[in-house]
Amino acid sequence: MFKPDAIYFEENIENYKLGKELLEKYKDIPKFVIENHNNIEEMRKKQNSDFPQMKRNLIIGTRKTHKFVENHKTSDFLVPYTSSGCTAMCMYCYLVCNYNKCAYLRLFVNREEMLDKIIKTANKAEKNLIFEIGSNSDLVLENTITKNLVWTIENFAKTDKGKLTFPTKFDMIDDLLPLNHNGKIVIRMSVNPEEIINKVEFGTSRLKQRVEAINKLQEAGYELGILIAPVIFVDNWKTLYSELIEYLYNNLSKEVKKNVFFEIIFMTYSYVHMAINQEAFPNAINLYNKELMTGRGKGKYMYKDFIKKEGEIFLREKMEKFFKNSDIIYIV
Repeated sequence: MFKPDAIYFEENIENYKLGKELLEKYKDIPKFVIENHNNIEEMRKKQNSDFPQMKRNLIIGTRKTHKFVENHKTSDFLVPYTSSGCTAMCMYCYLVCNYNKCAYLRLFVNREEMLDKIIKTANKAEKNLIFEIGSNSDLVLENTITKNLVWTIENFAKTDKGKLTFPTKFDMIDDLLPLNHNGKIVIRMSVNPEEIINKVEFGTSRLKQRVEAINKLQEAGYELGILIAPVIFVDNWKTLYSELIEYLYNNLSKEVKKNVFFEIIFMTYSYVHMAINQEAFPNAINLYNKELMTGRGKGKYMYKDFIKKEGEIFLREKMEKFFKNSDIIYIV
């Protein structure tokens, strides 16, 4: 259970039920009033080496931006929701590109306003829309602090139209199992080889626990996806990802293997990641490989086409062998 070192909060959170609950829950934790969760001067001035310590703080405010962004992968819209950032420290985290070293966990207490907009948009649509509510954070992790995911599923399950989806790297899903989700929730578990989880995805659940969580969620009737993401071309990547796919085949339940879909995503990296990782995790592996990577926009790197093509062919062959009846929604 995450216990923050300090709480930074906007004063107006006291006007919301969840805000009052969080202040009471953490009444013994040092607190500091801030004007805006997006601009905490004390945090911005910290060094990259302070990144792990900064992740020990919790920021609480209200979400002001509610713009839905069209998406064409596993949802129709990416939706700003009840949190951004995370307590985990994955060395490739795309939120670091947006927030730099300030990619700590921020909670937004105006959840009623956000869910209401989703429901109204769903009800007005001609087709059954899918809303991605976890693109800025890990809602399973957040739920251990706020119970927002339980609240969201219970309330959205009563509606007439639409589905919600979110990814996670965490196994703390027991609160979700008894809920009446009404088939309206799609949960996507992100997986990687255990060696990469240990060396790169700091603070997340182990592979074994993630797979066990998938099996439990299937028993509870949730619609499920698995992200093999991000694929990282370390020296022994073929061995690692072969072992991963075989491990999934051997440990997922028959019902999961019959119903699950897959997404495969190759890693994108950046100059910001390199700067933070070198100072915050000086003994960690270097994810940048100049032989395999090329520039992608300002300060970002992606794998070159030849290695991505090799990776796609290899992974499709392995998936065809072990999961030939499962759809791969996309590979990017």
